[in-house]
Amino acid sequence: MKLIKTEIEGLLIIEPKVFEDERGHFFESWNKQVFAKQGLDWDFVQDNQSCSVKNVLRGLHFQNPPYEQGKLLRVVSGSVMDVAVDLRKKSNTYGKHFKIILNSGEKKLFWIPPGFAHGFLTLEDNTIFLYKCTKRYDKDSERSIIWNDPELNIDWGVSSPIVSPKDAKAPAFDQLDSPF
Repeated sequence: MKLIKTEIEGLLIIEPKVFEDERGHFFESWNKQVFAKQGLDWDFVQDNQSCSVKNVLRGLHFQNPPYEQGKLLRVVSGSVMDVAVDLRKKSNTYGKHFKIILNSGEKKLFWIPPGFAHGFLTLEDNTIFLYKCTKRYDKDSERSIIWNDPELNIDWGVSSPIVSPKDAKAPAFDQLDSPF
């Protein structure tokens, strides 16, 4: 397993060791003991999976404490542009975002710790996206930021993605009183 730090503290790209032969491939997407030896001692309590057509944008979502979630992300089939926005007020990168393309071919994982908003855009039909969460979903703690916020200035590469009615009405970043 190879760990790659990003320019935003806490965000990690993880390249698992993949074993390939004529039958296909095998890799461990999560092994508590192996990850803990790398200093990544996370406790996951919930797995989420979505399947989406091309150009679906989900996000930017987060949960307020005490239900703030760390997420270990990967694409099972297809590809996404994944985005994490730093909501940690004391961070030097508060309000900054990081983008990464995740796809089933490269098998990379992406770690987003608590204190970030998260969103993704599917780049292919039938994209299956999986994420492990460190806290359970809590509807009353759920929050979001509008995907096309001008202050965040995220280039999603599409002007009219498919978004849920709830995500289309999310508040702007400047209306956020970050709890992190």
